[in-house]
Amino acid sequence: MTDANPLATSLARDLPNLDPALFAVPALQRLQTPASPHAPRILLLYGSVRERSYSRLLSEEGARLLQAMGCDTRTFDPRGLPLPDDAPDTHPKVQELRQLALWAEGMVWTSPERHGAMTGIMKSQIDWIPLAQGAVRPTQGKTLALMQVSGGSQSFNAVNQLRVLGRWMRMLTIPNQSSVAKAFLEFDEAGRMKPSAFYDRVVDVMEELVKFTLLTRDVSPYLTDRYSERRESAEALSQRVNQRSL
Repeated sequence: MTDANPLATSLARDLPNLDPALFAVPALQRLQTPASPHAPRILLLYGSVRERSYSRLLSEEGARLLQAMGCDTRTFDPRGLPLPDDAPDTHPKVQELRQLALWAEGMVWTSPERHGAMTGIMKSQIDWIPLAQGAVRPTQGKTLALMQVSGGSQSFNAVNQLRVLGRWMRMLTIPNQSSVAKAFLEFDEAGRMKPSAFYDRVVDVMEELVKFTLLTRDVSPYLTDRYSERRESAEALSQRVNQRSL
């Protein structure tokens, strides 16, 4: 008599730690889904509240490019956002930020570099976005682009830190990034970015973000479907059923 499920038999023999019922072989056809008809939704965050904030100006330049590429963009104004844990999460600015995070399919984070790091204003915004909101993970599987501005020579401390945060928030952070040195020289009196290699790199980053967003947004749930979490969910379900039966 032949085995009805040779894969399960093979797994049980060769990979005894696996649960065959929860193990799934990645399938190309699961990545071939119809494309959403709406414009890519991109949220932009910046890390300074100065009147002439170069991170805001750079973020606005990115938003213009994204709009030219067919995206729907929204920018969060961090003024009035309380420090994390210094106000309840019902605070209007916190709720505004969280609703925008849920709305977005991708994000752009732009921070100044201050004392060799991202600003507290930038970090506070990210800290107010929860990893999980009930059964919803507001940032998981969404795309992310990173930019920074510096007052002196070119540095990558802020974008490197932001990249770690993006991974922590379970986001798909694109490979390219932008770091604008001596930002006070790169914008005119009207706040528009001057032509330069720095500007060209911003175009590159926004273009790459749109491509990755179009590529992944419709298959994000499948891309972030994990064996460990399927196993955990199954065990949690079993515990709940057993508790109800007591």
